[in-house]
Amino acid sequence: MAISPEEWIRQADYDIDTAEFMHKGGRQFYAVFMCHLSLEKGLKGLYWKKLNQIPAKSHHLPSLVTKIGLNPPDEMLDFITKLNEAQIFARYPDSRKKHREISLLQLSRRY
Repeated sequence: MAISPEEWIRQADYDIDTAEFMHKGGRQFYAVFMCHLSLEKGLKGLYWKKLNQIPAKSHHLPSLVTKIGLNPPDEMLDFITKLNEAQIFARYPDSRKKHREISLLQLSRRY
C-alpha cells in the first residue's frame, strides 16, 4: 500500500524537527541529511497531490521540483541544489573529504 500525500507531509514535518534537534546538538552531517529528507518527503507529498501519481523512488530534489512543475526563486533553487549535493556526503561515508566536510558545515550554518 502506498503512502498518502498527507503522510508524506506528516513525516516531512517530523524530519525537519529532527534536523533542528541534530543541528542544535552539533550533528551537522545528520542535520543536513534530515533537511534533505524532509524536503524530499514534502516534495513527494506534493508530487502525489498535484500529479495524482505515486512519486518515483528518487532522492534528486531538483528533478522532483521540475516534475511537479514548481518554479522557485533562483535563491531557493540554489539552496535546493546545494542541499541535494550536500546530502551525498551524509548518505555515503566514502564521499566525505575534509574540504567537503567544511562546506557541509557552512551550508548547515548558512541556512
